[in-house]
Amino acid sequence: MPKRQITGTVIKRAGDKTATLLVERRVLHPRYHKTVKRFKKYLIHDEKNDANVGDTATAIECRPLSKTKTFRLLEILKRGEV
Repeated sequence: MPKRQITGTVIKRAGDKTATLLVERRVLHPRYHKTVKRFKKYLIHDEKNDANVGDTATAIECRPLSKTKTFRLLEILKRGEV
């Protein structure tokens, strides 16, 4: 089974080697047929503490590292504004 990859924006540095990634997806509303945004937050493992708030990053699924962390940082696509 292939590992999932998610892309989103880093919104928080949550402790050492951990960042919070906000993933946005657009879905069609079943009744109103309008595109709406849905958001989900993931905790990702950042071994080198590279990610900063505002960065766009990609994470890949891995074994559970803690109760809530099951993704690790793959790469930083775009640096955010400082």
